Amino acid sequence: MKSSSPIPIIDLFAGPGGLGEGFSSITDKKRNRLFKLVCSIEKEESAYQTLLLRSIFRHFSAGAVPDCYYEYIAGRIDKKSFLSNKAIQKAFNEATIEARQATLGEISEKTVNDWIKTAIGASDPWVLIGGPPCQAYSLAGRSRMRGADPVAFEADKRHFLYREYLRIIKEFAPAVFVMENVKGIISSTHGGEKIFTRILGDLKNPGNDLKYEIRSFVYSQDESFGLPSDFVIKAENFGIPQKRHRVILFGVRDDYANKGHQVLRSSSEKQTVGQMIDSLPHIRSAISGANADKSFEQWLSILHSTPHEVLRCDNLMKLSIMDVMEKALSRAKKNKGVGGSFIPFKKSPKVNMSEDLKSWILDKRIKGFSLHESRSHMASDLKRYFFCSSFALALGHSPKLLDFPVGLLPMHQNVQDKNEPFADRFRVQIEGAPSSTVVSHISKDGHYYIHPDPAQCRSLTVREAARLQTFSDNYFFEGNRTQQYCQVGNAVPPYLAKQLAEIVYDFLAKNKKRV
Repeated sequence: MKSSSPIPIIDLFAGPGGLGEGFSSITDKKRNRLFKLVCSIEKEESAYQTLLLRSIFRHFSAGAVPDCYYEYIAGRIDKKSFLSNKAIQKAFNEATIEARQATLGEISEKTVNDWIKTAIGASDPWVLIGGPPCQAYSLAGRSRMRGADPVAFEADKRHFLYREYLRIIKEFAPAVFVMENVKGIISSTHGGEKIFTRILGDLKNPGNDLKYEIRSFVYSQDESFGLPSDFVIKAENFGIPQKRHRVILFGVRDDYANKGHQVLRSSSEKQTVGQMIDSLPHIRSAISGANADKSFEQWLSILHSTPHEVLRCDNLMKLSIMDVMEKALSRAKKNKGVGGSFIPFKKSPKVNMSEDLKSWILDKRIKGFSLHESRSHMASDLKRYFFCSSFALALGHSPKLLDFPVGLLPMHQNVQDKNEPFADRFRVQIEGAPSSTVVSHISKDGHYYIHPDPAQCRSLTVREAARLQTFSDNYFFEGNRTQQYCQVGNAVPPYLAKQLAEIVYDFLAKNKKRV
């Protein structure tokens, strides 16, 4: 495809920009961008600020990002000083036009239409991307909300936020759209009707005599597909160090539908938790509690007290677990720090991830790690974390509550019930395997995201979660730590989005409409 300008991208429900980042990253041989993110819309303030910052970063070509950007993410200058830098001002002005803060479905349609008209101009093709909020579709969210108030669940407007996405398709007729959502959308119902069936029907015929073909990124048009599960992408099969399974739809306008498309190519080797996070500085957990002794010595004392609980249990593998604990206690003596908002280094640590991910994740100009600070945990939870990570290292899998020593069980009913719905409420991310799905719940507590190294005895940091989501180390998340965790968990892995973008671009390049 020959073109003097990149293909415009509109990103709805953008979050911190994972999907847009992937599309914005692909270039031609001369390193010219093939797609340009011209408008991204997000309602949450901290995610919007992240979008602005990343738009500023993308304004500059590779290697030409001003030093002040790196000074800012390292915390050596404040936001005001960063934005007032002459090298940044033009990029910031353009970023405020690209990134928009608004709640779709509440803001006036005219305002949104004006933003999009201005952004895409007369371009054809252009591409619509994004994913409506998924709380009403996710299995956990659905169970929680329906159980608490079935009437309110049925009335929840988030069931139909995809209609705002649909409205933009109807109004502006993108050549292609890419829509992402949780796997739970396949089984979600509303008023007795399958929501996914309704969504597919609406997207195929959005109105104004438009018609779209809904394709899969894992099955070509020459293959037999059609089940809802055929639209599910299992991220760990495509170089992502995470078992993240999401529905991603590839919508093609009917006048473009005469061409076939490539599909995602499976990776021969799974990327693992250890490959992604082992090179980050080893740190310990902080200790929570108003009157708690939060010293390193107290943290170490908590760890030392845990093997006694294991010794009293009936687990046949307790000696193996205790052996792991003893070795971890020896290593733990070196982990005195709890990390920080930025940890500088003099020499880049050795990284064992694949070469493709190295080039995607690492940035030598940072000279350190941002957002790598452990959160605080209660002493009782630290004992559980130490047991869980030691158990996982000894046995190769995370324990269930039935595996716990009695003295380490949480204080709630039914913890020893085989049918307990949250029997894996304490989950270790296994070092030699892809992680479990990183979701926004990581902002609530670290129980599902326990670090695999018992000598660190903690949950994952924001930077570690970001690496499992394949965000570059130079991708900085604005807001407080809770907001940062939410942004990371809500995002599409950018490295997966890059692969989707390559498929979309190849498809459009084959179409003779663009010369």
